[in-house]
Amino acid sequence: MKLFETTEQMGHEQVLFCRDEESDLKAIIAIHDTSLGPAMGATRLLPYAEEEAALQDVLRLSRGMTYKAACANIPAGGGKAVIIADPTNKTEQLFRAYGRFVESLKGHFITGQDVNLAHQNICQINRETNYVVGVNAGCSASTTALGVLLGIKAAVEFRLQKPRLEGLKVAVQGAGNVGQNVCKLLYEQGAELFVSDISQKKTQEIKRFYGATVVPQDQIHSLDVDVFSPCALGGILNSSTIPHIQAPVVAGAANNQLEDEQIHSRLLESRGILYCPDYVINAGGIIDVYHDMIGYEREKVLENTNQICDTLISIFRRAQKKQTTTHDAANNLAKERIMKAHKTKVKA
Repeated sequence: MKLFETTEQMGHEQVLFCRDEESDLKAIIAIHDTSLGPAMGATRLLPYAEEEAALQDVLRLSRGMTYKAACANIPAGGGKAVIIADPTNKTEQLFRAYGRFVESLKGHFITGQDVNLAHQNICQINRETNYVVGVNAGCSASTTALGVLLGIKAAVEFRLQKPRLEGLKVAVQGAGNVGQNVCKLLYEQGAELFVSDISQKKTQEIKRFYGATVVPQDQIHSLDVDVFSPCALGGILNSSTIPHIQAPVVAGAANNQLEDEQIHSRLLESRGILYCPDYVINAGGIIDVYHDMIGYEREKVLENTNQICDTLISIFRRAQKKQTTTHDAANNLAKERIMKAHKTKVKA
């Protein structure tokens, strides 16, 4: 990978490589765009096999956060961070060292909790910096799940002309915090659930509580259902899986669902599958933590989250009118809002 060429093409403002020998910290903080405000983006911890894979992940995720904030009408920019480590070897020393790097950016980057970080780890980071959200509010998974539910409703009404989810079949891939909440909300709406996860314990809980049918991980995407909802890690929509997807709607919480954004968004479109751009439908999380930062009021959080439905409908219509993919339509909407903010900032 040509680092400077890649970051320039993707529009990144800054990429920080963080190394602390004493704690064995290896982390990357990527700040994509701050036209709308300071960069916000959670931190994930994964044992990346290659450092280049970690860099690719953080660059894509940070750009997605910029577009996510723009589409969610949040006055924040986009950033993201990854810590390269084994989740079983997490230490306070490591997170405090990472917190010092976040502090060095002086509020240019504000982070929070993502994959393999617990609330305790956020508190450890907070001992070194105040530029972290989620210390008091806890997990934003329920708000993210609510946004996903609203997105599924919007897609089902647009694609299937059905105003309700009662009786519809939904396959949920991933039973983490967000996936579990999505299942709960879908169950309350009367949907028939199918679920898969690497954890048998989690799938059995969802089966017991919500009557879900447990499906092997390698089959969940190919079920004959109304909605496929990816709520695990990214890359599930690719050249191997898309030809087997029978659901007319793909709407889930996972980030970076498209393995290749252009190729696979077009492949979905060619098969008549309505795709809800991931950074639009899963924006409930950033909405929740943004409001936590400015002073949490649940009514305002819900009001902001409810806009996800209208935004998706607008994207679907744009794509239909322009005969393009929903992915491109969402990107264009985000870029318009960012450019408008950038011009306003330059004039000021």
